[in-house]
Amino acid sequence: METNRPTTLKSGERARLIPTVADTSKEQRALSVLEAGLVGVRNLAQSLFADLGQRVGTRTRIRAYTEVTLASTPAGLRNRPDGFIELNTGKRTWCALVEAKVGKTVLDTQQVEDYVRLARENGVDAVITISNQFVALPTHIPVPLPKNLSRSVAVYHWSWMYILTKATLVQSDDAMDSEDQRYLLDEIVRFLQSDGSGISSFDQMNAEWKDLVLKIQGGAQPGKASPEIQNTVAAWHQEQRDIALIMSRILGRHVRLHLKRAHRDDAAARLKDDSEFLASESKLSCTLDVPDAASPIEITVDLRTRHVTCRMSLDTPEEKKRTAARVNWLLRQLKPTDGKDVMIRAGWPSKARDTVARLAEVREDPACLQTENQRLAPNRLDVMMVRDLAGKFSGRRTFIDHIETVVPEFYERVGQHLRAWVPPPPKPRTITESDGGQSVEQDEGLRRSDEASSVLRAPAGQSPDGDGLPHASGAQGTGMDDR
Repeated sequence: METNRPTTLKSGERARLIPTVADTSKEQRALSVLEAGLVGVRNLAQSLFADLGQRVGTRTRIRAYTEVTLASTPAGLRNRPDGFIELNTGKRTWCALVEAKVGKTVLDTQQVEDYVRLARENGVDAVITISNQFVALPTHIPVPLPKNLSRSVAVYHWSWMYILTKATLVQSDDAMDSEDQRYLLDEIVRFLQSDGSGISSFDQMNAEWKDLVLKIQGGAQPGKASPEIQNTVAAWHQEQRDIALIMSRILGRHVRLHLKRAHRDDAAARLKDDSEFLASESKLSCTLDVPDAASPIEITVDLRTRHVTCRMSLDTPEEKKRTAARVNWLLRQLKPTDGKDVMIRAGWPSKARDTVARLAEVREDPACLQTENQRLAPNRLDVMMVRDLAGKFSGRRTFIDHIETVVPEFYERVGQHLRAWVPPPPKPRTITESDGGQSVEQDEGLRRSDEASSVLRAPAGQSPDGDGLPHASGAQGTGMDDR
């Protein structure tokens, strides 16, 4: 029994990497393994807590407990959070209550509210919820909470797949503290990936998905506040996050959702704006930021046409003046790419309309993208892969299966080959300064001309530098220069 637990806790068991709970207690087992992993693998703790604004240094002491009760419990509040984590740097202590769900069990709003109030009563800094529900950022919560409730207590959310992705990224990092920690992390990842852990990815759209697709194809336009629109957008937000995590695991780098500042700070505003976009345009969209890629990947789902489009956009080289030259610059990058369902779209300055052609057509004739004004050259080239899902589009599971295949395929076939145009470095230029009526030329080419002239003016048998060394002259000297 733990005798030196934090004073905040009335009771609690230390988190164990090999918990001795019943087989039916999947939540307790999964949380115990995770918390023990945070204590034992510092790199994993650093990666996860950094997103909560908490630094885990070499001297930070981490303690973690399961099945806890807190010292002070206001009447009417639940007092059995699943876990407790404490970070102690020696100068300050930060701690959080943890509520975890596995499988298809979702978070309960009232339960989360109770734990926030319980944390506030006991001076706990934060509440962390964990489930198979996805959110764009750890600061977004999959349940609605009153804004005034989290003013003194921060509330965060991790999906289990987010934790698994973080663990696999740390696993691929060479900067592990020790082989013992690497071994522990390998075992934690193995557990999280097992079927018995209760951890799953987002695998199907909302119940209203099929009917909504059929309605929109039939010409209907549901309102932005209708449950079918808002539930579809909420499901799409979870799928966006899952795609980003899938891409992160495939590439071994952290692929992030690209969100506007207003949407990063307010999940409700994001839901509202995306619902308006779906209701008015019949489309869902998101953008992924891939580290070191030529541009973000834009994904558009068109419910009316049942198409999924992936796109990357590149600015064209300014030093190339003709359309063909700019298009050929892009085609050279796409040599490894087969032309199947890949399109090239050219954007033009002024008010000229975009032009589009298949990659195969552009390869045959780069000028096929030319607009009516022959003097214009495109200032933007988009590479798009358009996939028609047909009848599979309206399936709740088949839609997810296909979009999670299309996005990695687009990056493998197109995205990894693209390079952004970089302006060339400036060339030396002639700088003329007035000096007593004489000009001083600093251009490199003129300097070389001056040196050549000095050679011609130098006395025979002497170098212009006055080194006294003999120089070849006449036909013999010319022959030496030619060699």
